[in-house]
Amino acid sequence: MSGEFDLIARLRALATDPAARGLDDDAAVIEIGGQELVVTHDMMVEGIHWLPGQDMADVAWKLVAVNLSDLAAKGAKPIGLILGQMIGRDDDRFLDGLAEALAAFDVPLLGGDTVGGGDGRVALGLTALGRATFSPVPGRNGAQPGDLLYITGPVGAAMAGYEHLRDSGEGGSGAFCRPVPLLKQGAALAPLVTAMMDVSDGVLLDSWRIARASGVTLAIASEDVPLS
Repeated sequence: MSGEFDLIARLRALATDPAARGLDDDAAVIEIGGQELVVTHDMMVEGIHWLPGQDMADVAWKLVAVNLSDLAAKGAKPIGLILGQMIGRDDDRFLDGLAEALAAFDVPLLGGDTVGGGDGRVALGLTALGRATFSPVPGRNGAQPGDLLYITGPVGAAMAGYEHLRDSGEGGSGAFCRPVPLLKQGAALAPLVTAMMDVSDGVLLDSWRIARASGVTLAIASEDVPLS
């Protein structure tokens, strides 16, 4: 993880456009014709983000969901997706899951690129485009002393589902295999919050990211964190 942080720090020096938000946010925010376009990109790699042998339909769903979750964290309405797919095993199942996710979240696939992957790990990338529903688009850096810290629901189900699937090879939870991005909640919260992000790496790490970006200290009572 420290290697990733070091690389991001070096990339931050290159990302000087205000739309990049200092690479300290879930997405870039680009002003175009009086509106704000929200752009995010996430990658997933076999053996890191999904287990070998896992149903590729679930992998496709999750790839869409994690990107839309970044849009939700900005209160944005999805307007399209651009896919980067390494052709590998079970591509038919991947396309099945992709179609299901596109329909479930009412978002179109706009384009992308494919590449042959050989016999190595499969890697996938997705860019999600959204339209801001509120301005200014909330970032991670607006938290103020005295603010209260909220989370939209219980945490831990995805990790429990991952561990069960890893250990038994059967029936990972919906939270791990088919998470649902909180798009409506994000749009409703955007006008009300000083800072907002999705929880993708756990409460402690992601709350630290808000604290660091905002220049504040957070106090969390562990017994108050809702668990699945």
